[in-house]
Amino acid sequence: MDQNPGMQQKIKIEKKDGETLVGMLHETGSNGIIIACHGFLCTKDQPIIVNLAMALENAGISVFRFDFAGNGESDGSFQYGKYHKEVEDIRAVIEYFSGVNRKIIAILGHSKDLVVNVSGRYYLDRGIEVHLGANYMDRIKNTGFIDLTNQGKVHRVTKENLMERLNINMHDTCLSIDKRCRVVTIHGSKDKVVQSKEAFEFKNVLTNHKIHIIKRANHGYVKHQAELASTVVFSIKEFLHQSKNTIV
Repeated sequence: MDQNPGMQQKIKIEKKDGETLVGMLHETGSNGIIIACHGFLCTKDQPIIVNLAMALENAGISVFRFDFAGNGESDGSFQYGKYHKEVEDIRAVIEYFSGVNRKIIAILGHSKDLVVNVSGRYYLDRGIEVHLGANYMDRIKNTGFIDLTNQGKVHRVTKENLMERLNINMHDTCLSIDKRCRVVTIHGSKDKVVQSKEAFEFKNVLTNHKIHIIKRANHGYVKHQAELASTVVFSIKEFLHQSKNTIV
């Protein structure tokens, strides 16, 4: 893969299961690279991901933002709560870039040495009613599924999907993270989708963790894009300095 600084390049990555992931590489010529992951019912092209990628690109750090399977331009069908499948998608991306001798600096998620967790949810049993509506548990037990409409597309949420999400214990998951892995949590103080107090739950469990609360920012950081971007860039550069790592 040629490294042409200052260019954005669409890349397709074929997984072992035959699905193809599609992403956009912001190439700066650095050997180090950030993998940027979009949020629920979003894509690699959502403004918050694009803005973060551009900020990191301007800081001289290459970024790859991609669509999870079943989202955006990638193959596959949407599956609610299939977090293990998203892990496999990330693994495929890591293997692809490692195979062309690129060094993965961090995984940036709206969430392996560094993970940047932007507005991540700790309690996975919360926020479901916002998407599935009232009495979702009774309704899904009766029908076996609930159809979720987003931006003109219909996504089917099955009872199996829902129970998989509800059965994830984030406390145990955090404890399983290698203590050498650094986690930075960034959260808006006015986030009504995922309340900022959930950010402190990560802080209470993870030992190698830092937290940044952006005052008055909502879940989409609508009026705080620049502050979010500067916080992410600072966190990654701080990590590189402290670990004596390099992106060259």
